[in-house]
Amino acid sequence: MDQGLPDPTARVAAAPTGIDIAIAAAIDGLDDASAARLAKEMLESGFGLVADRPDPLDLKIAAAALAEMREAFAMFAPYRDIPKVTVFGSARTLTNDPLYAQATEIAKLLAERGWMVVTGAGPGIMQAAMEGAGRERSIGVSIRLPFEQGANPVIAGDEKSVSMKYFFTRKLMLVKESRAFVCLPGGFGTLDETFELLTLTQTGKGLPVPIIFLDTEGDSFWGAVDEFVHAQLVSRNLVSAADTHLYFVTDSCEEACREIERFYANYDSIRYVGKQAVIRLRNVPTGDQLAGLNERFGHLVAAGRIDASAPLGVEVRQHDRVELPRIRFQFAHHRYGDLRALIDELNSLAEPAGPPAAGPHPI
Repeated sequence: MDQGLPDPTARVAAAPTGIDIAIAAAIDGLDDASAARLAKEMLESGFGLVADRPDPLDLKIAAAALAEMREAFAMFAPYRDIPKVTVFGSARTLTNDPLYAQATEIAKLLAERGWMVVTGAGPGIMQAAMEGAGRERSIGVSIRLPFEQGANPVIAGDEKSVSMKYFFTRKLMLVKESRAFVCLPGGFGTLDETFELLTLTQTGKGLPVPIIFLDTEGDSFWGAVDEFVHAQLVSRNLVSAADTHLYFVTDSCEEACREIERFYANYDSIRYVGKQAVIRLRNVPTGDQLAGLNERFGHLVAAGRIDASAPLGVEVRQHDRVELPRIRFQFAHHRYGDLRALIDELNSLAEPAGPPAAGPHPI
């Protein structure tokens, strides 16, 4: 082809549309490349949804959900550096019920240990936990229902409280920010929240966390649930036996606190980079300990072995826990119950060291 003539097969870049220009202006100034990419995708999806000319109800759901998440993100933001525990339980529990005192006590003990306590901000167990933690260390994520009068008096009107229309956005915020969970007895809502939490952890959609099933002495609500899981779910191969290690059943508030502290004795956090699982620790295992980990947990490794590691490039770029030692391995992503056992083993290498560094719990 002559040098002076254009190639007719060459692709001509389309001129930017008004939407492209608006999106570029909206994300201008976002220094983090990942944040800019995600913001662009979100805005493109929003414009695309409107262009699809959806039913008004679809638009109502999408608009309300986004507005609720924006408000909740802003409410949690100032407390991102403080570790948080979510307490689930019945709104119908009365003040003279032993469960009410149990919820108050566990929240009080955790607040004294440096945790903030997140609840659904309703009455019953939720109010009891907030009374135990105190207003300053409580965060509320309430749901607007025709038969409930907003947030309980402990947190009503506080800047650390947000009200949601949809259960799915509320459940997201009750889970996203917390590094531990305490589940007390409750009805359909509590069981829904608890089993969704287990499902997120079992499937790897949520990261490993301590999940405490807290009974009162002489009342085996969660003990009966545990028996059901073993007798009906494990026996039928509907869940694996390792999945029962995702939760811890106790009737002691002190033991519940110790279990949470044990979980973070050495383990700090986990991140997936490509096929690699990167576990950040307080203390790196010795050579002999790594050999033992490979021998016992080699079935978790899809290829290669468990090795000590320096921070990976993406962790360095994002300043993500780079001061901590870590191990990494190519994870077989269907063994999340066994991953919890690996974390327990890592924690056995160190003594409890207080609450973990805070941060959102990825979903």
